[in-house]
Amino acid sequence: VQLQASGGGMVEAGGSLRLSCVLSGRTFSMYNMGWFRQPPGKEREFVAAVASTGGGRYYSDSAKGRFTISRDNARNTVYLQMNSLKPEDTGVYYCNAQWLGDDFWGQGTQVTVSS
Repeated sequence: VQLQASGGGMVEAGGSLRLSCVLSGRTFSMYNMGWFRQPPGKEREFVAAVASTGGGRYYSDSAKGRFTISRDNARNTVYLQMNSLKPEDTGVYYCNAQWLGDDFWGQGTQVTVSS
Protein backbone atom coordinates (compact mmCIF):
# COMPACT_ATOMS: atom_id res chain seq x y z
CA VAL A 1 0.00 0.00 0.00
CA GLN A 2 1.35 3.41 -0.93
CA LEU A 3 0.08 6.96 -0.62
CA GLN A 4 2.14 9.30 -2.78
CA ALA A 5 1.60 13.00 -2.19
CA SER A 6 2.89 15.74 -4.44
CA GLY A 7 2.34 19.37 -5.36
CA GLY A 8 3.88 21.13 -2.42
CA GLY A 9 6.26 24.02 -2.81
CA MET A 10 6.98 27.60 -1.91
CA VAL A 11 4.48 30.32 -2.69
CA GLU A 12 3.86 33.91 -1.67
CA ALA A 13 0.93 34.84 0.52
CA GLY A 14 -2.24 35.05 -1.54
CA GLY A 15 -1.03 32.42 -3.95
CA SER A 16 -2.38 28.97 -4.72
CA LEU A 17 -1.18 25.39 -4.74
CA ARG A 18 -2.81 22.13 -5.68
CA LEU A 19 -1.80 19.01 -3.81
CA SER A 20 -2.37 15.52 -5.18
CA CYS A 21 -2.23 12.14 -3.51
CA VAL A 22 -2.41 8.78 -5.23
CA LEU A 23 -3.38 5.59 -3.39
CA SER A 24 -2.03 2.36 -4.80
CA GLY A 25 -2.43 -1.19 -3.58
CA ARG A 26 -6.01 -0.79 -2.42
CA THR A 27 -9.42 -0.07 -3.94
CA PHE A 28 -9.37 3.72 -3.75
CA SER A 29 -13.14 4.16 -4.08
CA MET A 30 -13.72 2.36 -0.77
CA TYR A 31 -11.63 4.83 1.25
CA ASN A 32 -12.50 8.05 2.96
CA MET A 33 -9.64 10.42 2.12
CA GLY A 34 -8.26 13.31 4.07
CA TRP A 35 -5.55 15.92 4.29
CA PHE A 36 -3.75 16.84 7.47
CA ARG A 37 -0.88 19.20 8.08
CA GLN A 38 1.84 19.69 10.64
CA PRO A 39 3.02 23.28 11.09
CA PRO A 40 6.60 23.76 12.31
CA GLY A 41 6.84 22.89 15.99
CA LYS A 42 3.18 21.94 16.27
CA GLU A 43 0.99 18.87 16.30
CA ARG A 44 -0.53 17.39 13.19
CA GLU A 45 -3.96 18.86 12.51
CA PHE A 46 -6.95 18.10 10.34
CA VAL A 47 -7.43 20.16 7.17
CA ALA A 48 -10.09 18.50 5.00
CA ALA A 49 -11.73 15.18 4.22
CA VAL A 50 -13.95 13.67 1.56
CA ALA A 51 -16.13 10.59 1.89
CA SER A 52 -15.56 7.53 -0.27
CA THR A 53 -18.61 8.41 -2.36
CA GLY A 54 -17.43 11.97 -2.78
CA GLY A 55 -20.69 13.21 -1.35
CA GLY A 56 -19.46 14.43 2.02
CA ARG A 57 -16.73 17.04 2.35
CA TYR A 58 -15.45 18.39 5.63
CA TYR A 59 -13.10 21.25 6.40
CA SER A 60 -11.32 22.77 9.33
CA ASP A 61 -12.34 26.29 10.19
CA SER A 62 -9.06 27.60 8.79
CA ALA A 63 -9.60 25.81 5.47
CA LYS A 64 -13.23 26.74 4.88
CA GLY A 65 -13.72 29.13 2.01
CA ARG A 66 -10.11 28.84 0.82
CA PHE A 67 -9.41 25.13 0.29
CA THR A 68 -11.33 22.58 -1.75
CA ILE A 69 -10.93 18.84 -1.45
CA SER A 70 -11.94 16.60 -4.34
CA ARG A 71 -11.34 13.09 -5.56
CA ASP A 72 -11.12 11.25 -8.84
CA ASN A 73 -11.86 7.59 -8.25
CA ALA A 74 -10.86 6.71 -11.81
CA ARG A 75 -7.36 8.08 -11.11
CA ASN A 76 -7.13 6.85 -7.49
CA THR A 77 -6.32 10.43 -6.57
CA VAL A 78 -7.43 12.96 -3.99
CA TYR A 79 -6.71 16.65 -4.46
CA LEU A 80 -6.49 19.68 -2.24
CA GLN A 81 -6.83 23.00 -4.02
CA MET A 82 -5.49 25.71 -1.76
CA ASN A 83 -6.22 29.34 -2.58
CA SER A 84 -5.52 32.60 -0.75
CA LEU A 85 -2.66 30.95 1.08
CA LYS A 86 -1.38 32.51 4.29
CA PRO A 87 1.96 32.14 6.09
CA GLU A 88 0.17 30.16 8.81
CA ASP A 89 -0.67 27.50 6.18
CA THR A 90 3.01 26.58 6.15
CA GLY A 91 3.72 22.98 7.11
CA VAL A 92 4.05 19.43 5.93
CA TYR A 93 0.82 18.20 4.35
CA TYR A 94 -0.09 14.55 4.67
CA CYS A 95 -2.81 12.59 2.93
CA ASN A 96 -4.70 9.91 4.78
CA ALA A 97 -6.87 6.99 3.72
CA GLN A 98 -9.34 5.37 6.10
CA TRP A 99 -11.77 2.49 5.74
CA LEU A 100 -12.85 0.07 8.42
CA GLY A 101 -9.63 -0.81 10.24
CA ASP A 102 -7.28 0.65 7.65
CA ASP A 103 -5.56 3.95 8.38
CA PHE A 104 -2.81 4.77 5.88
CA TRP A 105 -0.58 7.85 5.71
CA GLY A 106 1.45 9.32 2.90
CA GLN A 107 4.99 10.64 3.26
CA GLY A 108 4.03 14.31 3.31
CA THR A 109 4.71 17.24 1.04
CA GLN A 110 6.10 20.56 2.23
CA VAL A 111 4.13 23.76 1.74
CA THR A 112 5.84 27.04 2.54
CA VAL A 113 3.98 30.34 2.30
CA SER A 114 6.08 33.47 2.52
CA SER A 115 4.73 36.82 3.67
